Amino acid sequence: MSELSFQLQRFDDGLAFPSLAITGELRREGADLSVRFLLRGDLAELVIAPSAARPERRDGLWQTTCLEVFLAAAGQESYWEFNLSPGGDWNVYRLEGYRRTLKPEAAFTSFPFEVSRREGSLELTLNCTLPRPLAAPVQLEAAICAVIELRSGPIGYWALAHPGAEPDFHRREVFRLLTSPPSSPIPG
Repeated sequence: MSELSFQLQRFDDGLAFPSLAITGELRREGADLSVRFLLRGDLAELVIAPSAARPERRDGLWQTTCLEVFLAAAGQESYWEFNLSPGGDWNVYRLEGYRRTLKPEAAFTSFPFEVSRREGSLELTLNCTLPRPLAAPVQLEAAICAVIELRSGPIGYWALAHPGAEPDFHRREVFRLLTSPPSSPIPG
């Protein structure tokens, strides 16, 4: 099992932003992935989608508050993008290379995750089985990111690091968390 903690940093765009901390853990056990996001701060200032009666796959979730995970097998150009709305909607895409050939990942037809809201905090926990290329006994590179929209209009971009002049979650330099390969082969 590989477990890693993270703390996201906001891209410094010079805009005033309410106090907010985004932390969590990523855990990989064999072919299973668990990611826990914890947002703490003045959440009343944020645009957070209400809970969907029937969460579904949707495009464009990153246009408002959305938590994201990017995963790649070490040394491979292709990668996956997981988009999670605090309201329950989701999407998972596979890309063949940097922002190239974005396609919904057919391995997922549903993507249940849990969201817990309390005063001053929001916790989102995802537990899923990885797509076959990522479930193989290889080291994974992960980027954990968030798009946070304020009620007043501005959008903040949060990631493990911001190596460029603009926020760009797809850059491989942002894939800073490395999980160890599983200790035993994946069945099947």
